[in-house]
Amino acid sequence: MPSITTFLTYNDQAEEAVNLYVSLFPNSRVVRVVRCGEQGPGPVGSVLVVNFELLGQPYVALNGGPSFSFSEGVSLSVACETQEEIDRYWDALAEGGEVQACGWLKDRFGLSWQINPTCLMEMLRDLESEAGKRAMAAMMSMVKFDIAALQRAYDGA
Repeated sequence: MPSITTFLTYNDQAEEAVNLYVSLFPNSRVVRVVRCGEQGPGPVGSVLVVNFELLGQPYVALNGGPSFSFSEGVSLSVACETQEEIDRYWDALAEGGEVQACGWLKDRFGLSWQINPTCLMEMLRDLESEAGKRAMAAMMSMVKFDIAALQRAYDGA
């Protein structure tokens, strides 16, 4: 049976990015680093490919050169149970990057992330209800999610 693995292409920062990611998420590790040899395509000994796992899921990072870049069309979404998790992932991934709206950010390598509370989807399950409308309005006003503020809005407090 075929499998699907997320393949991330960086200019020349694959190893640095992977080291950050595996340091943040439990059950994560570098599986293999492939370095360039005499035949290239980069300088001898430079990183070409990094196979790694985040939360047990396989990924591949490639140093592909400056012609590759990320866009918001693809992002990695992190479901967080607590505000502490949101704060931890947000702060680490946003450092040197760019924060955006509604729990989105770009890390310093240009990869887009969504740092989301798991409770949000439950709050937004019925957008016709007054509670759902309040939760949506609160969500739309946030950059980094605040679970307590979302809950207060949902509850009408």
